[in-house]
Amino acid sequence: MSAQAASTEDLAVVIGLEVHVQLETETKIFCGCSTEPAEEPNTRTCPVCLGLPGALPVLNEGAVEAAVKVGKAIDAEIPETTRFHRKNYFYPDLPKNFQITQYDEPICQDGELEISHEGERRVVGIERAHLEEDPGSLRHVGGSIDTAEYTLVDYNRAGTPLLEIVTEPDFRAPQEVRAFLAKLTEVLEYLAVFDAERDGSLRVDANISIVDADEVDDETGAIPTSVLEDANRTEVKNISSHKAAEQALAYEVTRQKNAVSRGREVQQETRHWDEGKGVTVSMRSKEAEKDYRYFEEADLPPLEVADWKEKIEIPELPDARRERFREEYGLGEEAADKLTSTKQVADFFEDVAAEFDPDLAATWVADELLGELNYRDMAITDVDDRFGEIHRLVELVAEDEITAKNAREIVLRTMLDDGAAPDDVVEAENLGKTGEGEIEAAVETAIEENPDAVADYHDGDDGALNFLVGQVMQATGGSADPGTVNELLRDSLES
Repeated sequence: MSAQAASTEDLAVVIGLEVHVQLETETKIFCGCSTEPAEEPNTRTCPVCLGLPGALPVLNEGAVEAAVKVGKAIDAEIPETTRFHRKNYFYPDLPKNFQITQYDEPICQDGELEISHEGERRVVGIERAHLEEDPGSLRHVGGSIDTAEYTLVDYNRAGTPLLEIVTEPDFRAPQEVRAFLAKLTEVLEYLAVFDAERDGSLRVDANISIVDADEVDDETGAIPTSVLEDANRTEVKNISSHKAAEQALAYEVTRQKNAVSRGREVQQETRHWDEGKGVTVSMRSKEAEKDYRYFEEADLPPLEVADWKEKIEIPELPDARRERFREEYGLGEEAADKLTSTKQVADFFEDVAAEFDPDLAATWVADELLGELNYRDMAITDVDDRFGEIHRLVELVAEDEITAKNAREIVLRTMLDDGAAPDDVVEAENLGKTGEGEIEAAVETAIEENPDAVADYHDGDDGALNFLVGQVMQATGGSADPGTVNELLRDSLES
């Protein structure tokens, strides 16, 4: 775009992503060093991942299998032959001064992923997904990247297997990017190739351009290739979360639109996202493809995956599982979405629904359990070793041994806060359900001691019945079933 001043309403946003996903393997991609985090820096290293002379890489089969699974999940083409290249650049966290990656023959090509944004579903094109090794990590001491007193280098991460997923420039707003990252993370977790809880497991580089709005097709949102090629593109690096991606892109979009509206040209450059300050900072002019001087990795032969890709199976993916939950269990869209939010949640729900009524199982997993976990800023993984206890709590409710109210407000909360077992909480709090004879006695007492409420009920005041129910529940310590109390009160008051 030229530097001619333009109104921000006349401008459209074009965003493409490079998402670096750390694959869950026991060892690094080209050596036997562990990928488990280490407390001490530079202790998960060997001659291969340090790039010492004479050390030769050996490809990790598990990383290839994970990449094939991702390719099948995004409906990508997986070519029969793929190969590795050397990408040359000189940074302190890259000990060899080149990165082993894939260039023009990636393992996954031409895929797609459907997302939902603002109630509409649409497809995001995925140009490629390729395997590569991660560089080491830098720790800036005494400030950020541009103000630090000095920088320390830790090579523990060097050589960790990455899958870089490159999208088409299909995003038109930062909010769409956040929706895509959430969906991608969901799919990766279902495939069991990725751990979102691992530090640095997902990092995003985003490319942003500003073009004239009239170049965007009103129906499809497509933009001519020639327009994209002419637009100056800014790359924003160091984005490490879904929320940060939306924030960084929102800032960068505003910065670029303001520049164009004032008649200034957007520079083609690489910028750093400073999450602490909430701004992007210029790092360097953006490299072109020729600057990396790609050439084939002579120490690794071409990779043949033709026999593999048909044999490697992938599990039921989130969208398919949501649809099945709606059909098989009669769930609404909101409940199905909650119950498939992670594979662990979906698996646990099905375990509970196999023994109890699906509606009861859905209520206790989607609403009660997830609601209480969310309130405590906890995830399902924080209680996956206690699924048996939660299952027992649902059983207590299903068998009418305690009221749903007490199960929810006392037992579950005490379980999560104190780590107690459900039966222990029931016994300690004397929550066993009150017998019908005791409830009938409490109903008679409530009617005798509250004649004004009885009179109000007969005058048509529905609130009077709620008051009397409350008196009975208080007298029984909340252990009576509210429905039973309501029914007994009505019978007594009408007789």
